[in-house]
Amino acid sequence: MITAHPSLLRELVERCETLRRRLAADKSAETARRLEDAAYTLCVITATRQLDTALFVARRQMAEAMRREQPLRH
Repeated sequence: MITAHPSLLRELVERCETLRRRLAADKSAETARRLEDAAYTLCVITATRQLDTALFVARRQMAEAMRREQPLRH
């Protein structure tokens, strides 16, 4: 399975979380549009259809990438 680079995943996860908080506070149409765009991109990259699922998958992929980069030492 092809996965996005962890830095791209991290950027999109942070953007979605920030925009969710902002939308909860200001309810602006511009913030809603930006969140929709970021969520769509994250869903496409993670092959999912819902933001919560995309966030879960992205976090799992980032964790797996970190484990591959830093193998356990005995």
